[in-house]
This record gives sequence, C-alpha cells and structure tokens, in this order.
Amino acid sequence: MKLPVMPPVPPMLAKSVPTIPPGASYEPKWDGFRSIIFRDGDEVEFGSRNEKPMTRYFPELVEAVKAELPERCVIDGEIVITTDAGLDFDALQQRIHPAVSRVTMLSEKTPASFIAFDLLALGDADYTGRPFVERRAALESALAGAAAPIHLTPVTSDHELAEQWFVEFEGAGLDGIVAKPLDVTYQPDKRVMFKIKHERTADCVVAGYRVHKSGPDAIGSLMLGLYNDAGTLVSVGVIGAFPMARRRELFEELQPLVTDFDEHPWNWAAHEAGERTPRKGEGSRWNAGKDLSFVPLRPERVVEVRYEHMEGERFRHTAQFNRWRPDRTPGSCTYEQLEQPITFALDDIVPGLRPRT
Repeated sequence: MKLPVMPPVPPMLAKSVPTIPPGASYEPKWDGFRSIIFRDGDEVEFGSRNEKPMTRYFPELVEAVKAELPERCVIDGEIVITTDAGLDFDALQQRIHPAVSRVTMLSEKTPASFIAFDLLALGDADYTGRPFVERRAALESALAGAAAPIHLTPVTSDHELAEQWFVEFEGAGLDGIVAKPLDVTYQPDKRVMFKIKHERTADCVVAGYRVHKSGPDAIGSLMLGLYNDAGTLVSVGVIGAFPMARRRELFEELQPLVTDFDEHPWNWAAHEAGERTPRKGEGSRWNAGKDLSFVPLRPERVVEVRYEHMEGERFRHTAQFNRWRPDRTPGSCTYEQLEQPITFALDDIVPGLRPRT
C-alpha cells in the first residue's frame, strides 16, 4: 500500500458543546464504529479510534470498498448496522470476535454499512491540509457513483435545519449533530470540530454496586434499575465517576442496604443462560476476564442521573450522577418518565440505508 496518507491515522475529533454553533457545516452524528478507510487497489485497511485495524471484522465492507470507492483513496467515516428500529450498536459490537467463522456468519446475517463524511486523500493528492469545504466537495465527487452499502452523510449549512435534524434524527438512533468549521483542515487526534448531543435526566433505583479496583472498601460503580410495566426491576446501566474520597464514603453509606441474592430482584444466577443481562460472576464478552459480579442492595435509594439516550432497555452510554432523590420512592422510578424521541426512518436521512439481509 502506497498512499499520500498512510495508516495508522487517528481520526479528527470533536469537543462537546451545549448548543449548535452558527456559521458551520452540520451533519448527523452517527452511532457506530469510527473508521478511516485506506484503499490502494486491492489493498484495503479499516483503521479505528485506537489505530488498530478492524479490516478482518467486516469482510462484506472490504468487498464493497473495492466495488464502490475510488481506486486510491483515504476516507473517514462510520461503520454502522441498521435495523427496522434504527441503528443497532449491540449488533455492531458482536462483530468484534476472534472466530473467523462467527464474523463470516454475522457479516451475512447483519451486514454493515459505511457512512463517509470526510476525505483525507484521493489518488496522489493529500487533502488533509485543505479546508473542509474543499474536502467535502471532492468527497461528493468521488462518491457520486457509489451504491449501498457505501453512503455519503448529508450536510447542511442551514443552522435552522440543523436544529431540526437534532430533534428528528434521534428517532432513528443518531447521537446528535456534528458541526465542522468551514475552513478547518483535517487534524488527526485534535478536537477541532464540535458535537452536540442529547442529555436528559432520569430517576433510577440503586440496586447494587461493584467495588473499585483500588480495594474492597470503595465503590467502583453503582448499578441502576427502572421498573417496567410488569413491575420488574430492569438493569439499565451504571454510574461510576466519583472522587476517591466519595467512593469510600458511599461504601460506608450503602452497607446497611446490603442483602443476599435470594431476596434480590437480580438473582441472575438463577436465570436461564443466554439472557442479555449478565449473571453473577459471569465475564464480559467485550473484556475477557472482567468479573461482572456485584454486591446486591435492597432497592430503596433513588438517584437522579444524566443520560444521552436509550438502546433498548438500557442507557446507551454510562450515565452520570446528578443528585440523590430522597423525596422519590423506588416504585416511582419507571420507564414512563423517559422522554420518547420522535420516530424517524434511516432511509429519510440517507436513502437506501435500510436493513440489508
């Protein structure tokens, strides 16, 4: 492989801001695996945020790149998997598997798509030093004849339309909006773009904790639950960003609530195998050897947390502590309190981006 921009290259990043800034180019923030594609003829490599290649996990996209992208190019974008309900990040995570046979099976069962949104090189030309407006124009020209599963993300310079996208596109599973200064050059690993993400609050039941890696007398994370319509307490995520002194204080505060699994709604060891929720002592498929066991607590304390959006029954990202809610009863912490985004079809954002089977 011989290109003007050679792998590995860390992608250009964005800093979080509370509102959509004026005077920029706006595009949807896709919820997938960030990847820079390097193609030189039949040689194809998919880079990642950590600069390790992901090529082997997406064989269907390797073939699509050879069929749909220019002969020699370097393109930044996002790998996604779509469903009838929108983007499916869990299905995407399942692709990172050591077994070739499983990767091959999943590539046929849940094929991925690539959403292109920036150009680093084309032919012998290095575009990283050129302003974004020029890179975008060249990208549109380079992908003019591309077909699914290769797609070009929509953009607009209309601030009012960007505000509309921010509200509507969440219903298809998108993270928010990215704003790129029109004159910004491509700067690897630098936060020179802006991202605007949804943030909401929810009152959750604290139903357990995991100890901190520093020792058994400090809280690592608090496990959160919400009651569903059937009255079952569902595990929805964790919070864990506390100063060390507070971790030890929390450990002491929570000891009177410690109970055993026989009296706890999350007696996961008794559940049938194959459920999404991990059983006590089970390891994580994303982090080999990680112990997911926890200390059960009587579900009596309520905490208000900040979150971005849901994926199925759980918070998509780790929630953030907001405040304790001693005025709330655990039974009032239900899914009904959560804001439901407007339903929006992926095909209305990128034509042809629908589940492929």
